[in-house]
This record gives sequence, structure tokens and C-alpha cells, in this order.
Amino acid sequence: MARDSQAALVALNRFGFGARGGAAGDFVNAASDPRGFVKADLSRPNGVLLEIPGLASTPALAKAVFQYQFEIQQMRAAASKSGAGGATESPAEARPPQRRNLSLGNIANDISPKESPKESAMQPAQDNAAAPTETMQPDAPRPAPQPANIIQKTFRAEALARMQRAIMADCGFAERLVVFWSNHFCISAGKGGLARMWAGSFEREAIRPHVLGRFADMLRAVEQHPAMLFFLDNQQSLGPDSRAGINRNRGLNENLAREVLELHTLGVNGGYGQDDVTALARIITGWTYAGRQGQLGTPGSFVFNANAHQPGAHRVMGKVYDQNGVAQGEAVLADLARHPATAKFIAAKFARHFVADDPPPALVARLADVFARTDGDLKALAIALVDSDEAWKAPLTKIRSPYEFLMATGRLLGRIPEDPGRYLGGLNVLGQPLWSPAGPNGFPDSNAAWAAPEGIKLRLDISAQIASRLADGIDPRDLLELAAADAASPETRRTVERAETRQQALALLLMSPEFQRR
Repeated sequence: MARDSQAALVALNRFGFGARGGAAGDFVNAASDPRGFVKADLSRPNGVLLEIPGLASTPALAKAVFQYQFEIQQMRAAASKSGAGGATESPAEARPPQRRNLSLGNIANDISPKESPKESAMQPAQDNAAAPTETMQPDAPRPAPQPANIIQKTFRAEALARMQRAIMADCGFAERLVVFWSNHFCISAGKGGLARMWAGSFEREAIRPHVLGRFADMLRAVEQHPAMLFFLDNQQSLGPDSRAGINRNRGLNENLAREVLELHTLGVNGGYGQDDVTALARIITGWTYAGRQGQLGTPGSFVFNANAHQPGAHRVMGKVYDQNGVAQGEAVLADLARHPATAKFIAAKFARHFVADDPPPALVARLADVFARTDGDLKALAIALVDSDEAWKAPLTKIRSPYEFLMATGRLLGRIPEDPGRYLGGLNVLGQPLWSPAGPNGFPDSNAAWAAPEGIKLRLDISAQIASRLADGIDPRDLLELAAADAASPETRRTVERAETRQQALALLLMSPEFQRR
């Protein structure tokens, strides 16, 4: 039983978000068939998709922002004609959201199952661009929603749907795969209003449908998604010899091309050079999204603008790609997806995320071989990881990221969030604001990043605040059985049992190696 329990801990923590509290029986189910428990998460039809009523498509979300920008232009024009000046507020897209001070107490309150919906509604949102607290009476006339509020409500609705799925999932392996690929192909909601509005739809449309599909399909969906084009400024990139480039006296923007090669496919040591970056940048000129008037397509959708495309054939990684419109860039992406350097880069990053900061070389080589042999079949890659002995024998040394920590806490405490604000606030406090990495390389995936003393102190503070709210209504010893059973070390068990108070016991449980490590 001890070996099965240890394997159950690996199944739940390394591949999922940890055991759920209550009567879910996750630990018992995982112990009976650890590998089968994890693989079952991949066999549910459409289980990775997130189709929630009220979550709109990228073009539909763009419509609200585009319309606002148009109305602002009209107001300014009217003000100019009347001599009233132009004191109209600039579009939300042009100014980053303000940050608010965060309260650890509010984070604990949101995770608490004692919180009622009414109490939640009375609290101001604590995410990284929260809307002002409402002071109006319920029946008072309400002004038309401003774009900043629309953007914020959209962001919060997308965040809530993602978190609820993570906390309710049986194992969570599929959701962990979504988080991995979303961070690999990251955008940042901090880029501006459009990026914040599109952060959730980008993940739903470009990542989730392909998590158990082919890497080449995900790569194309990502690079042609308006959110990625906006994030890396490709809508500003014009072929120097294109009609638009000549008329506007503007040229290339290499941001997207560089990240496609360096971060999305080959890797920094993948054998490409500056000439390849420039050539790819020229090939994908004209990759943009339609504006409000929809002259090239549905507003907010991917379109190919031939007038902005650099004409001619171009050489990337030793291969010449003839001029044939959007298909020219798609052919490059298809070849990059199948390049041996891409297989090695993805395999190493995949093993590093799930197994160890320095993953076993034999495991990386086997995963790279599976990736290459199956033409980038990501479900086959995930199954190969679960089937590998290395993934089960490696000690649980990687510390959970802030997102994994907060989702694991919500699962163990049986808290399905009704409002994402305090979880978003907790991610901000811990240095991993949702969908908002500091750069295109995403959030770090190493112990050095998340196990720093200041970060551990913040986790302890949050754990203590949660415990102060919850411990009177639960027995931490029962939670330890649900989370780790007899895989818990004697030291952890003694620490929880000998704590002076239930509050202290719960905080220590949340900070234990069995809970923090995966």
C-alpha cells in the first residue's frame, strides 16, 4: 500500500492539481491505478475544450473595443468642429490598467467556503486591474458600460471559467497541459486593452482545441490568432517593397518571427540565424487582423493583407519558399513544427515542467523520438510521459507554481470559486499574474524562480490567513489523509498532529512538502 500511495501522490501532484477534499475519493482512486487515473483525464470527449455560455469569440470581443474607439473618434471630431477642445478620454487599449494594493486577508476570504455570494459581491475586486467599487443603489439608472469595465468583466469571466475547471477536474492532467502550452505560446494581458480582452479567448481558441492534437496545428492557430499578432506587433509589420510599405515608408517588425524561432519551435540553440529571422518576418508580413470596418474580413478575425506582404521568394533554414500569399508562411510553420530541433526543444521543456529542472536525458530523448515519429501528436507525447518510469521514480522536488498552489488549495478545501478576484489577487502577490508574464518567454518553470525566500514567506502568509478563516470548521488531520494518506512523511504527520492550534496545523499542512512539491 505504501508504494501505491506514493504513486498516487505522484499522480495527483506531478500530473494534476492535487487531491480534492470532501467525498471525491481522489487519493483512493489514484492509488488503485495511478497511471490509469492520469490517462483517464485524456480520454474524455472534448474534455479540454472550455465552452461556457457567455464566453464570446475573439471577433465578438473585438467589436466592443473597435466600436468604442470609433465613438471616441466621432466625439473628438465633433468637439473639434464646435471648438470645445479634445478633452475626451483616450481609448482603454492605449493605457495600461492601474494596479491596486492587495490584501492577503481578502485572498483568504475568497478561498474560504464560509463566504457567501452576498459577501463576495460587497468586496472590491482584487485582481491586477480591478474595476472601482460600485456605490450606486441597486435600482438607480446605470450608465452605459465603458470599455475598461467590459474588458475587465471579460477577463474576470474567462479567469473564473478556467479556475473552476481546474478545481473541479478529477485529476487535472488535461488542465495542466493547457497551462503548459498556454505558457509556452504566451501572450500578456498587460500589453493593452485588446490583449486583456483576448487573453481568455486566445487560450480557448488557439490552445485548448489542439492540446491533444498536433503541434503543427496548434502552432498555426497560435501564430494566426489576433491576440498573438497584437501582442508581438505583427499588424505593424509591412514588407518594405509592398504597396503599403512604400506608401507609408515603414518596414518590418521582427518580433513575431523571432519568437516563432526562438521560443515557439527551434529554441535558442536551434540552428537559426538573423537572416532566418528577417526572412520569416518578411514572409509573414500581411498577417494581421481585420479592423472595425471589416474591409478584409470579419472585424477582429485573422486576415491576410496582400498589400502589406513582402513580395518574392525567401530562404528560411536553408529552404526557399516561393511567393504564394498566406500559404508561404504556413509552409514555413509546417516545416518548423517537424524540424528535429523543435522535437528536442519541446521534449526537454515538457520533461522539465513535469519531472525535474534537470530531466533525465533518456526521458528527453524518448519524448523527442515520440514527437518526431508521430508528427507532433501531443496526446501521444503526454501518454509517453505518463508511461515513462522516470516520471514516477523521480522525487517530488519541483515546487508548485503560484497558480498550481492556489488551485491545489481550492481543491483540497472544496472551494469552487464564484468570484475570481481573490485568486487573481493571490497570483499577483505571488508573482504570477494570470496571463500576464513579463515577456514573451512566459513565466519561469524552475525552483529557482518559485522557491526564493520571499516567495515562500508570501505563501506562508497566505496559508496562515486561509487557516485563520477555515480551521475552526475542519480537522487538518483529515485533510492530510485526503491529500497524502500514508504517503505523508512521519515528520509532516507529527508536525500537523502536534500543532498548538487547528489554525497552525492547517497552515503547516498547506506549507508541507507533500502539498508544495510536485
